[in-house]
Amino acid sequence: MGADAGFDSIGGLPQILPLAHYLDRLDSAGALPKVIVYNLNPADNYAICSLLGDFQDGSVPGKLQFGSGWWFLDQKEAIEWQLNTLSSLGLLSRFVGMLTDSRCFISYSRHEYFRRILCNLLGSDIEDGLVPRDFELIGGMVRDICFRNARDYFALGLPS
Repeated sequence: MGADAGFDSIGGLPQILPLAHYLDRLDSAGALPKVIVYNLNPADNYAICSLLGDFQDGSVPGKLQFGSGWWFLDQKEAIEWQLNTLSSLGLLSRFVGMLTDSRCFISYSRHEYFRRILCNLLGSDIEDGLVPRDFELIGGMVRDICFRNARDYFALGLPS
């Protein structure tokens, strides 16, 4: 069909086309900021993640992020779905990791839960031969996902 024919993303969901138009208007005006899009319906994972890939312009690593599973999706299975979708359609190594929307100290345990799920998923991928058995490389990626990417994305100025 040629360039800019509009077939770069998965569609069919009522929220994808309006979101695509909104992001495109911002991008065309040179006003598209760093954005993290969170999803509440696992059926939308692939459509949202593929759409965000359309707007990666190289100016910021992971400029548009497919946000971590939360609310209805912050349990093991749904976190795995989100991570697998991102690693299939995006760049898992640039992911800014888990979030918390609470000021309650006990809610921070979800970060430990997320790290365990991430490491189990990567460990399984190593065992299955899907990623290299390079513990320095994979360990660095885990540190990036669990701290450094968010530090850099939000320009927090914290040490490594």
